[in-house]
Amino acid sequence: MNYKIGTLPGDGIGPEIVEQAVKVLNAVGEKYGHTFEFNYAVVGAAAIDATGNPYPDATHQVCMESDAVLFGAIGDPKYDNDPKAKVRPEQGLLGMRKKLGLYANIRPVNTFPSLIHKSPLRKDIVEGADFVVVRELTGGIYFGEPRGRSEDLKKAFDTCVYTTDEIERILKLAYEYAGKRDKRLTIVDKANVLGTSRLWREVAQEMEKEYPDIETDYMFVDNAAMQIIQWPKKFDVMVTENMFGDILSDEASVITGSLGLLPSASIGLHTSVFEPIHGSYPQAAGKDIANPIATVLSAAMLLESLNLLDEAAAVRKAVDASLEAGVVTEDIAEGKAYKTSEVGNWLAENVL
Repeated sequence: MNYKIGTLPGDGIGPEIVEQAVKVLNAVGEKYGHTFEFNYAVVGAAAIDATGNPYPDATHQVCMESDAVLFGAIGDPKYDNDPKAKVRPEQGLLGMRKKLGLYANIRPVNTFPSLIHKSPLRKDIVEGADFVVVRELTGGIYFGEPRGRSEDLKKAFDTCVYTTDEIERILKLAYEYAGKRDKRLTIVDKANVLGTSRLWREVAQEMEKEYPDIETDYMFVDNAAMQIIQWPKKFDVMVTENMFGDILSDEASVITGSLGLLPSASIGLHTSVFEPIHGSYPQAAGKDIANPIATVLSAAMLLESLNLLDEAAAVRKAVDASLEAGVVTEDIAEGKAYKTSEVGNWLAENVL
């Protein structure tokens, strides 16, 4: 089979980590008789530098023509603290989500037996933790209008907006995930304060009647933030709005002991995007030291989306083997630290 993969390395360490995932996918193709056609395009700061647009039309076209999209990272420090900047790299990510209809971000959170001691939490708390955060991606405060700054830059404002349709769509997906797992769904909101959260809860309370086999519970976001750390094993599937999901999924990532280990998928109406949860880490760019495992595991999720389940399992087994063998980058190494490219080469050679 031939598959078209939109390939958006992005900024910072993005090109280095995506290169390793491409190596692994090529190895999968050779061993399982597939051809992956990687079509590269710019996004983020790289796209601003090249075209003035963080998500150019040409990049969107590449994504629309792809069976799936492999994405690296977005962000450049030269844009971070410039209040007068008209265009920012992160707008490329938001634009991509909107135009591709990427309405749900799926972040699995689980521990790796050989790395449990790396977690900042006690072994008895995190061992066996395995849950999924489902985050709504196209609504909420990140997209609400009006937004902006006053002319004197002394006041800023954002608007949080959700519609019933947006909430129903993400809840349906979350219930489907829960149905395939342990049949437990936690809906996270701030319904005691926010009008949008009250709408979320109203819609959810109606929808839960359609899923009598799923145990549904509700939790305020501040309580959820505490319980993720205190009792991570109590969760199965968690669903929430855009900003809460952004924060909680990043918080949950510390359970594994490294941001460099967790993949994600953004499910779209037109195509889906697969990316590591970490950022562009510009301080490490070009040094061949960034951890590529989250990107490689994102490639495994990409394979699953194409219904290549055996191939995805082979990639995960290779990752587990690299962790057991200590073929890892400096962020999690306890002995010899391997370069980004060396880890990628090892993984590609050990896809069986």
